[in-house]
Amino acid sequence: MIGMLGLGSMGGAMARRMLAQGLEVVGYDPGAAACARLAEAGGVVAAGAQEVADRADIVLACLPSKAASLDCAEAALQGTALELYVEMSTLGRAPLLALDEMFRAAGKGFVDCPISGGPKAADIGGLTAIVSGRPEEIARLETVFAALMGNRFVVGDTPGMAQVCKLVNNILSVTAMVTTCEAISMGVKAGLDAKTMIDVINVSTGRNSATLDKFPKAILPRTFDYGGPLSVGEKDVELYLELARDTGMPAFIGANVANLFHHLTAQLGETVDYARIITVWEAWGGITVGGEK
Repeated sequence: MIGMLGLGSMGGAMARRMLAQGLEVVGYDPGAAACARLAEAGGVVAAGAQEVADRADIVLACLPSKAASLDCAEAALQGTALELYVEMSTLGRAPLLALDEMFRAAGKGFVDCPISGGPKAADIGGLTAIVSGRPEEIARLETVFAALMGNRFVVGDTPGMAQVCKLVNNILSVTAMVTTCEAISMGVKAGLDAKTMIDVINVSTGRNSATLDKFPKAILPRTFDYGGPLSVGEKDVELYLELARDTGMPAFIGANVANLFHHLTAQLGETVDYARIITVWEAWGGITVGGEK
């Protein structure tokens, strides 16, 4: 049986995907609605993280904050069945090194495995796994990878290395998103059609993850249902700046993106869908991006 800690937009989608692929899943989330969705899909709902680790030898964690991740890890460590703990959250390098040390001291395996792709990729088993850890422990995850991942990359044999790679990816992704919001809004204000611009860009040199995925699927149709909250983007930018401080590397662009995200969160709130950030530029310009002409 596979354990799943965190049944939100990502963890819940992964749990349901594993169930659909024939794996047995026991999960926990403090939200009653998330637990109900797991039960409806055929999963077992546990009363807490320790109970998940009492039932499952492999436990996956996909949680929204560093505090939640550390609390669940400490509780799962007390589980009687736990053999291998897999941290799929984006927490940064230092917390992963501390978690690895904690699980090693208790005689448990630990793998650093942040994921990329979003909830819709999780629904179809198309996630990307960025993995670091001991080869023999990574090998135990083949069944999980087969159910959830379209791509997997082992970037090192030490937990924390995958976190660095994920943060590099994420700063590129969020920078592309805010830059695309600004640029497309500029074009709309100047009289261009948003969809036409996206079509042009996607066969030109400006294409990126926002123009290829987020704009066509969640912004132009005005559904604003990309699936992740704005708070996750803000958290990832802050973790990138922590990495910059730790390594002594400058992060001029990252710092500006962080300031912008603070403003966006103040305007919209932490829980709104990530795609709604376009509405801030719309308000600034008195425009609408997408929708019916």
